[in-house]
Amino acid sequence: MKQRVLFLLNTYLWTLMVFILAKVAFMLFCHEGHAFTAWDVRQVIAHGLTLDLSTSLYILSVPFLAVALSVWWQHKALATVLRAYFVVISLAMALAFVADTSLYPFWGFKLDASCLQYLESPTEAMASVSAGYLVLRLLAFLLIALLIFRGYPRFPLRPVAALSRRALESVLCLLMIPCIVIGIRGGLDESTTNVGQVYYSQDQFLNHSAINPVFNFLASFDKTASDIVAYDYYDEATCRQMMQGLYPTESVSTDTLLNTPRPNIVIVLMESTGSIFQHVMPRLERLKGEGIDFTRCYANSWRTDRGTVCTYSGFPSFPTSSVMKMPTRAPHLPSIASALRQQGYSTSYIYGGDIDFTHMRSYLIATGWERLTWKADYTQAEQRTAEWGVRDDITFETLYRQITEMEPGRRYLMGFSTLSTHQPWDVPLKEYDDEIENAFCYLDHCLGHFIDRLKATPQWNDLLVIFLPDHSMDFREFSETVLERNRIPMVWVGGAVRAPRKIEKFCNQTDLAATLLAQLQLRHDAFRWSRDVLADNYQYPFAVHNFNNGFSIVDSTGYMVYDLDSRRVIADKSTDTPRLERMGKAILQATTVGLRALETQ
Repeated sequence: MKQRVLFLLNTYLWTLMVFILAKVAFMLFCHEGHAFTAWDVRQVIAHGLTLDLSTSLYILSVPFLAVALSVWWQHKALATVLRAYFVVISLAMALAFVADTSLYPFWGFKLDASCLQYLESPTEAMASVSAGYLVLRLLAFLLIALLIFRGYPRFPLRPVAALSRRALESVLCLLMIPCIVIGIRGGLDESTTNVGQVYYSQDQFLNHSAINPVFNFLASFDKTASDIVAYDYYDEATCRQMMQGLYPTESVSTDTLLNTPRPNIVIVLMESTGSIFQHVMPRLERLKGEGIDFTRCYANSWRTDRGTVCTYSGFPSFPTSSVMKMPTRAPHLPSIASALRQQGYSTSYIYGGDIDFTHMRSYLIATGWERLTWKADYTQAEQRTAEWGVRDDITFETLYRQITEMEPGRRYLMGFSTLSTHQPWDVPLKEYDDEIENAFCYLDHCLGHFIDRLKATPQWNDLLVIFLPDHSMDFREFSETVLERNRIPMVWVGGAVRAPRKIEKFCNQTDLAATLLAQLQLRHDAFRWSRDVLADNYQYPFAVHNFNNGFSIVDSTGYMVYDLDSRRVIADKSTDTPRLERMGKAILQATTVGLRALETQ
């Protein structure tokens, strides 16, 4: 029995050691923009140990069963099966470590099951990285898997002669089962082992470093992007009362921004263009002074598929769910396109990438966009101008041509998603040493040139062009705990704008739908979660934002950020944080109920 116990102990300790070393490697390879000390490394290891202990016991389960079986059946097949098991485990662990360390600088959160959604379109998923980058990761994956495998001990096949000895060892194995189960669940309390228990710092990078990526990946399968996660904080009546007046669906005495109730409309959804990049976008800054500048607009979400739905359907985002990836619900969404089609507008959309990525095509078609122009409509040479597809200057030219060639007298709505301000930042411009700033400067060149040309056309006189991003992004010190990270520009320009003006009320990109339709003197009550920012009954300005399993909310009292994993406030910059936390939870609960209801409509 001694040899078998030592085998299990060595297996367990080696697995645990691998997880600890992986934490240190994660911190070293993902350290850019995240300063830490040797004491921080020690704290990360200590606080993350509970998840490592639990996950190591999960992995030990199969070797334990083999040990229990070997008491009565000593056969080489057991050793062969275990070696194969360790091969699989080593490959899985190595893949988790390499993927986690590689994706974190792009995503800002730990490896979870949401990454599987992107395997539906592998070409698009890999567009942010080079071939060399992938080769290095592949070599690292193979090397790490080999090192992990070689560290596992060989299974001892030692016969147990006496029947009484076999019976005793079987009893000991049975007694070990409750210990393993209790260790896996993290004790006898009602609360079982969960990701939130390792959070200990106000620095999210340290919290993320403490999380075991294997545990996080497996635990996240119950909250993938195509599922609806329940947020039941309050009883129905209490939640309804807390939501009273937050989202008015009618406009009372709306101010007028336009000189015509039926302009032609172009909506340009700028990839990742948060206000944190305004210092490298002077042309967009100039347009703010020429048109309507919504100075306190905030992104609802952190991903393109979410932000697109927020913009065009005025529908909220969710911490883990993506409405665009729910084909049974997307057709029931309201949308600016379908509302304007009912008024005789033609609708079209331009995107230089793969329009099937994250189910964009099905969403656009289901919500009223008639004509779609995407990567496949361009030449092979144009498709290769950027890793994600067709470069922005080329697609802006397509948009300009479609506007100027439109049949006179025909009312239209055109949507356009840019893509060049995305990793790997491959743009034909070099004005800044920082590749990210340089990409946003390039986008600024494109939109400035586009507007300058439009101003010289007769189409400009009756045109409303709306610029806003799909979301913002982490950059330098701007993480999800920093308010400015999610502020976005929303700028209305064109001959249809009556006069330059600044709108300084807090709002979200979801509010575009109600605000725009009210300017066109159209009802917007179908847009349950969109508010007319110009209406007199918009009496409580605030903005909400959801990120990967968390939310933030800002109003006149300040802002707060709440992490759903650790179930606590991780940024407290408000004079009334408890109220904002309660309100944020009520909004999350109410909007989730609204999402569930879509399928029954």
